[in-house]
Amino acid sequence: MVSGRSWFAESIATFCLVFFGPLSVVMAAAVFGTGLSIEGIIMISLGHGAAIGLMVYAFGHVSGAHINPAVTIAMLVTRRIGVKDAAGYIAFQIIGAIIAAFTLKAILPDLGAKVNYGTQGGPSELLGHSAMSGFALELVFTFFLVTVIFMTAVHKKAPAGMYGLAIGGMIFLLHLVGVPLTGASMNPARTLGPAIASGYWDFHWIYWAGPIIGAVIAGLIMHHIFAKKADAQ
Repeated sequence: MVSGRSWFAESIATFCLVFFGPLSVVMAAAVFGTGLSIEGIIMISLGHGAAIGLMVYAFGHVSGAHINPAVTIAMLVTRRIGVKDAAGYIAFQIIGAIIAAFTLKAILPDLGAKVNYGTQGGPSELLGHSAMSGFALELVFTFFLVTVIFMTAVHKKAPAGMYGLAIGGMIFLLHLVGVPLTGASMNPARTLGPAIASGYWDFHWIYWAGPIIGAVIAGLIMHHIFAKKADAQ
């Protein structure tokens, strides 16, 4: 059983992601234009990677720093968190995400509206706007994100102190390649907050289904094949 303090930590950490991540999207559009550019993609990737990495170090020892309903569900199915606490984590992640999105909307209403306050736009033209391709990519992206989480932050034999850098680095990589394809969510809360603020719901389901399924598959594999054995030793 974890405490309500852990739930609150999840809301703060998720607020950070859903404020600074979309803010990097807004600023990239303002500085480099709304079209895809190398500079804009790098700025967005750094914004998301740094937000996650820093929050993992800040709150990892408090709540585990899931910052993502898909990660919490993976922890639930591998019995690393109970049902009550998983529900609390997810609820507070969503609350933090919504407050962050509306904070950004209040501060930069016109500038943010041009990019729907950082809401992912669905499968891009590079994917032929295919929902199934977008779903598959979000699944694969999240599979590898959760793989890194389990093997660096959960596995008892992982190198100490490296998890924040590894997880933030993986977020950076996934955004670097994923922004031009799906907008790179891997996190239902990251998409939901800005979607509510902007009213943009196109292809919204892929940012829930893909990450949750990918996270559960990765969590089960990493738990049963790698981490469980280390837990027993």
